[in-house]
Amino acid sequence: MENTYIPPDENPNILDDVDYDLVQANGGKRFGNWIVDRIVLWGIWRIFNVTIGPIFLARVYSVDDNSFTIFMKAFLIALVPDLLLMALIEFAGRGKTIGKFLTGTRAVNEDGTQITFKTALLRSLVRVVPFEPFSALGNPSYPWHDRWTKTYVIDERLSRLPVK
Repeated sequence: MENTYIPPDENPNILDDVDYDLVQANGGKRFGNWIVDRIVLWGIWRIFNVTIGPIFLARVYSVDDNSFTIFMKAFLIALVPDLLLMALIEFAGRGKTIGKFLTGTRAVNEDGTQITFKTALLRSLVRVVPFEPFSALGNPSYPWHDRWTKTYVIDERLSRLPVK
């Protein structure tokens, strides 16, 4: 028996027929997300400072440190937990932080799929870039931490995500 199958000329994209509509969250909601998330992270940081902070700092700093070394240690002690915690919250919340839960928004990839931990961590890292908050000005708000990681913060009430 002879094979009569003729392959198509091009590979079909299996996502061509997926129906989704992503509506970016407005600047007001995004600013609200930022305020709430900063308050939550500040609270967590305060709890850390009261409980574990003194023990941790006594082990990290030494009398022989110069001012630059002290500055760099303090910068890293403040930065690394903030980045990791924000990324972990956003990944565990499937693209949502505490602020995004309150405003009904979510971070998703450009195709509407859930972000990975790597993407959440990259989003957090980009937020450290100087003047990054100013990139959120404008309508629609599309800051660098979205643009560089190919993500959107969408309004869940107005968007239709791809079915899993």
